Amino acid sequence: MSGKSPRQWLEQAGAAERRGERAEALAVIAQAVADHPRDAALINDAGSLAQRLGEYELAEARFAAALALAPDNTDFAVNRAIALTALGRPREAVQILHPFETSGERIARYWSVRANAERAAGMAAQAGRSYDRCLALQPNHPRALHGRARIAIERGEGDAVARFDRALAANPRDPDLWLGKAQALDVAGDMAGARDLVQQILAQAPGWMDGLRLMAQLNLAQGRSDFAEHYAEAAARAPDNPAIPVAHANLLAVHDRFTQAADIATEARGRFPNDPSLALLEASYTASAGDDGRAEVLFAALDLETSERWLQEARHALRLHDVSRAHALLDRAEEETPWSVSGWALRGLAWRLSDDPRAEWLYRPDETIRPPPLGGADDLIERAVAVLRDLHQGSPLPLGQSLRGGTQTRGRLFDRTEPVLAELRQAIEGAVERYRQGLPDADPEHPLLRHRDAGFALAGSWSVRLTGGGDFHIAHIHPEGVISSALYLVVPDDAHGPDKSGWLELGRPPPDMRLDLPPIATIQPEPGRLALFPSYLFHGTTTFGRAERMTVAFDGVPRDQGPQN
Repeated sequence: MSGKSPRQWLEQAGAAERRGERAEALAVIAQAVADHPRDAALINDAGSLAQRLGEYELAEARFAAALALAPDNTDFAVNRAIALTALGRPREAVQILHPFETSGERIARYWSVRANAERAAGMAAQAGRSYDRCLALQPNHPRALHGRARIAIERGEGDAVARFDRALAANPRDPDLWLGKAQALDVAGDMAGARDLVQQILAQAPGWMDGLRLMAQLNLAQGRSDFAEHYAEAAARAPDNPAIPVAHANLLAVHDRFTQAADIATEARGRFPNDPSLALLEASYTASAGDDGRAEVLFAALDLETSERWLQEARHALRLHDVSRAHALLDRAEEETPWSVSGWALRGLAWRLSDDPRAEWLYRPDETIRPPPLGGADDLIERAVAVLRDLHQGSPLPLGQSLRGGTQTRGRLFDRTEPVLAELRQAIEGAVERYRQGLPDADPEHPLLRHRDAGFALAGSWSVRLTGGGDFHIAHIHPEGVISSALYLVVPDDAHGPDKSGWLELGRPPPDMRLDLPPIATIQPEPGRLALFPSYLFHGTTTFGRAERMTVAFDGVPRDQGPQN
């Protein structure tokens, strides 16, 4: 024991923090906790210091210890919830806050923190109610005004523009609020207003990445082929910002413009020769563009040892049919990210190229690719289609997605307020559970079956409508999912013809990989049919005719990682 009081320790740690002596501040407060291990208030203050210094793991541990000593303290619970949310564990934060609802009933901070955690956990409806509780207590609460405006966009509420105006009145210097205002204007149909607003801010801040992306989306919605041209203008105005060409190249690449993407990365490498992320982009997009010889030189010169590097080089090796090299690279990636969906997608292709029997273990098409019965009311599909057609009237061609033509709804479809969408979600959840029950036994080594007994929650939901003729989905994977889906709502007659128009192809690699592998399964669209399959399966469609086609899709994630209802 040093004989110092908690107050003296806090003053010493605070003085070190103010001097910028980060390590000293943490060491001093650690000694304080060791001196006073039963002082809950001191330990809570130690958590606050760690959080201010960005040590969120340590902060969460301190707050947890303080709460264990004083389990009825609402402030300690709120502090721990903030740290958990910052650590990407919002579900735990929500669970911790629920028992404090009575004691926190009149505390605006409690409701704001709870709402932030609920929103991060995918609980949009609950978050909206919690933000409303906060604003009832403190009408000008900046975070709650912002969060509630975001919820209004995400749930399709009609007052989103007005809510962003109120939030901006309270905090006019927040660029994310201006971004939200522009997005709300776009959703409301005022594309010109959204464009004007983004252009005004980009004129002052050319490196505003979110604004650059929104401008690209607005350009794409107008049918402009040069939808990303403004990135080059921004790079010229902010020549010291490497994030601009990185974003520019990535955006062009996801729209299949690999040669342009590689050229942008090459030019930026000349200005930022020591940036390893640009070096990896140059190698990856040069390979995707088909210049295998130059890509080989670029990959060999990389001074970067990350799982992303190994995955990209493995993709290049597969293009060259160098299966043994691809496996060696995937082994290195697996050491860092053993359950990467991208890694398993490439591993499966490598096994197929060499007729390895492990491909059958991975894919099991007869057992993992199945359309379970949807259930629900007889007229559910008809009512859902009527609502979705209205939504698609104001929906754009999405930026950076697999869709080539058509429109895609904004945000998470099942966060919206329309009752029929909640009914559709409930029917889908029942079908997903039936799919789970029909899977083979759990296998801890298998990327899908390791989650078999835990079950799945829905995450990331959207609807696609195609009417233009020649539209299609390019082959892709969903790297954040465990299972992926397609629920067919409207199916044109040509889907039943000999050309198999619009059929879902599972297992065919994307065109840039230049691999002559056929799909391992195909699914014929039928109204009300729900196709479910592992997310590590590349999937795309054959082209469509001009008749309307509409689907709903979502990803399934492990239940303990998904949104809570």
